[in-house]
Amino acid sequence: MKRFIQTLKNIFSIEELRNRILYTLLLISVYRLGYYIVLPGVDSSKLNIDTAGLLGLLDTFLGGAFSKASIFALGIMPYISASIAIQLLTMALPYFQKMQKEGESGRKKLNQITRVLTIFVTIAQSISYLQTTISTDALLISRAAFTVSSVFILTAGTIFCMWLGERITDRGIGNGTSMLIMIGIVSRFPKAIIQEATSRGSGGLLIFVVEIVALFVVVMFAVALTQAVRRVPIQYAKQVVGNKVMGGQRQYLPLKLNTSGVMPIIFAQALMFIPSLVAGLFAEKSDFANSVATTFNDYTTWQYNALFATLIIVFTFFYTAIAISPQQISDDMKRGGGFIPGVKPGLSTSDFIATVLDRITLPGGILLAVIAILPSLASMTGMTREFAQFFGGTSLLILVGVVLDTLQQVESYLLMKRYEGLMKSGRVKGRTETVAV
Repeated sequence: MKRFIQTLKNIFSIEELRNRILYTLLLISVYRLGYYIVLPGVDSSKLNIDTAGLLGLLDTFLGGAFSKASIFALGIMPYISASIAIQLLTMALPYFQKMQKEGESGRKKLNQITRVLTIFVTIAQSISYLQTTISTDALLISRAAFTVSSVFILTAGTIFCMWLGERITDRGIGNGTSMLIMIGIVSRFPKAIIQEATSRGSGGLLIFVVEIVALFVVVMFAVALTQAVRRVPIQYAKQVVGNKVMGGQRQYLPLKLNTSGVMPIIFAQALMFIPSLVAGLFAEKSDFANSVATTFNDYTTWQYNALFATLIIVFTFFYTAIAISPQQISDDMKRGGGFIPGVKPGLSTSDFIATVLDRITLPGGILLAVIAILPSLASMTGMTREFAQFFGGTSLLILVGVVLDTLQQVESYLLMKRYEGLMKSGRVKGRTETVAV
């Protein structure tokens, strides 16, 4: 405890770090304030928005703003959708690939395109949200007037959230966009804890303690999965530059066990509504279709979890393949005078890296699938749905990733000012580890 207090003193003794933390907390407070502001023309007491399936995941990311019909009901999610679309286009289209290689100017152009695309995505999503989730009974004004005004408000709210995220990234601590999502998830944790404790009652105190211990173990498992890397040794040849001998050092290429992060879970969850949707179209005419629709509407059934886990493993391979290019890494190493000991430069190096990626992606995908289905397993034990969501899935991985990323930035400030790091031994390793080529 004494060391923890001393670490806090060290953190707040660094003026720049202190200002960044306070600035971040201020912007987060503004973001959470928007949660309590309901769209004009809505009677919040008559709202009955279904948050099952993918909508429930979205509501979790937004801290309940989606189901409350607040001005931040769409939050930062349209910006994330636009960013993912631009990222995929960058990997598929030569025009965007060229722009990405232009350095800082190209990055600014891509950011501007992402912002413009965010506006169009927000308008489309806001119209769909207003028409499908908010019933006429909850409106205090006409549907047409409400739709027009709310589209402008929701679009402005998303742009404001995007601006908050960028300000946190530039002048605060951590990645702003990820930080806003994390705050939305964390804001639901106290309520989930209270509901779980209340549901267990006084006689279930021991069970509740066991659940907390189990949650701690699951969090440690998620941290290990996030940080695990396969370090491939790289040797750099010595080069004579002027009167100095450069190079000759051994570095490592860190290939993450879970390169794809939470994206496979998000993609898989986006597709999991399809079986029940298609089967629902024929439910009245076929008992089999009705059974399929019922089975895949329940996220605790083994059929649902088996398909969910399979999709996650498939998307893990897919996203790893488009996120890491062994050929590009091999070319960069060759230009920098680096090579993997015992492997010839060029095609052999590319094949070696691809083989290592395949070998670590399979266990990484399986472990990711295990984390994804843990909430359903937790629900089967009698936990409340809100509390069970923190036992795995996208929520837990985002929490772990953002916290590690933020702690890494804080530790870098401490080490720069010659203070002791956050950990007594070792270093905090976040998601921002760069390739050593």
